[in-house]
Amino acid sequence: MKSLNLNTKILVYNDVEASESIKKLIKFAKNATKNAYAPYSHFQVGAAVMLTNGEIMTGSNQENAAYPSGLCAERVALFNANAQYPNTAVEVIAIAAFHDGEFTDVPCCPCGGCRQVIVEAENRFDKAIKMIMYGKSKIYEVESVKVLLPLSFGKESLSE
Repeated sequence: MKSLNLNTKILVYNDVEASESIKKLIKFAKNATKNAYAPYSHFQVGAAVMLTNGEIMTGSNQENAAYPSGLCAERVALFNANAQYPNTAVEVIAIAAFHDGEFTDVPCCPCGGCRQVIVEAENRFDKAIKMIMYGKSKIYEVESVKVLLPLSFGKESLSE
């Protein structure tokens, strides 16, 4: 029997330590929370993706009384980017959440479904997507969503 060891590297820093480009993307994600439709959870999430061509696309969570018909901010942003720029890879995605009148203290991390969709975007263009998860007290950064979703399901899982 063999053992498979998985290591996770997450950079942790604050607003002051963030680069100007990361600060800009976080600002887009924070602004996108204003467009969330979250009448049930009151948890407004915004996401911003920067494409390799420099374009920034945003998305916000869209809830629905008929759960699970809503959609998370990360998927809205990615699907928006893919619809507008179908042949352009995503470079970075930033996520922020607003709840009870302020941005969350701890970083907002993507759900499992969003992680899988981001993995698909990475696989589609054979390019890692840097992920920035914003919180007032700290920011998390990973070089690829695969850090957060090891042993992910992909097209190779469908081969015989």
